[in-house]
Amino acid sequence: MEEEYSVTVADLIEKMNLINHTPEIDTEKILIKDPNMNRPAVQLAGFFEHFDAARIQICGNVEHAYIASMHTEEENIKIFDKLFSYKIPCLIFCRNIKPYDFIIEAGRRHGIPILTDCSETTSEFVHEVVRWLHVQLAPRISIHAVLVDVYGEGVLIMGDSGIGKSEAALELIKRGHRLVADDVVEIKKVSDETLVGSAPEMTKFLIELRGIGIIDVKSMYGVECVKETQTIDLVINLEEWDKNASYDRFGTEDKYTEFLGNKVVSHSIPIRPGRNIAIIVESAAVNHRQKKMGYNAAKALYDKVTRNLMNSSNNK
Repeated sequence: MEEEYSVTVADLIEKMNLINHTPEIDTEKILIKDPNMNRPAVQLAGFFEHFDAARIQICGNVEHAYIASMHTEEENIKIFDKLFSYKIPCLIFCRNIKPYDFIIEAGRRHGIPILTDCSETTSEFVHEVVRWLHVQLAPRISIHAVLVDVYGEGVLIMGDSGIGKSEAALELIKRGHRLVADDVVEIKKVSDETLVGSAPEMTKFLIELRGIGIIDVKSMYGVECVKETQTIDLVINLEEWDKNASYDRFGTEDKYTEFLGNKVVSHSIPIRPGRNIAIIVESAAVNHRQKKMGYNAAKALYDKVTRNLMNSSNNK
């Protein structure tokens, strides 16, 4: 069973710098589990079928004007008493609109936080909150790996313990790239196409080197050498060299590693003395970027060989 994640209304208030008109309500105990939001249009008219009460409720200029013009205050109190009886996480008024006093009082009675936001438009605020909630509530896993930003590409370096992942990351940092996570990488699925990796708070910006110990990359090399989060674009699997194994020498077909249902292009790199792993990772990242921009060196070589063979055949 997939684990369910949540954030508190207190987290939302802090992140979005909201004004709380019901400070006596304990927002630390109210959980948000749905990343989507709802503008209560038909609900304000008294229609509650198929109402998704788990979502944050948003009111803008339209809803505020409707409340003022369509009902008496007594009727509005009944509507909001019914709305709040569904135990919604909170009600937010955008555009710095001050909620009517009867709404604030109804919120207090039912334990529903009434909040306001100072954004210029309701749609801008909704977009920002939904984006943030999708990241916070995304399905996630933790894996043993290293995540580095190489030329803007998120490279996840995997392999057995002690094979040299951290050493490769340190060399990449000295070459101007940025560390995201060492040893443990938390991966979140923020969409069907995007995986985002980060480090646990405890080990953020730290690298463990066997024989030396813990290195604080941020303190030693500066803030330009670290990064909070990074999309995962490429997987490098480091493995011990096996002379009997068959390794890809042309790269004409992509191979993939799957995380949380999302597939990421991956390469298996055999390790043996004398191989500079950092340079290989750099080259893999640049090559992957080239492919995304429409150029595939392996395919270009294949087309060139094919043309030469055809020309040679035609000349006979």
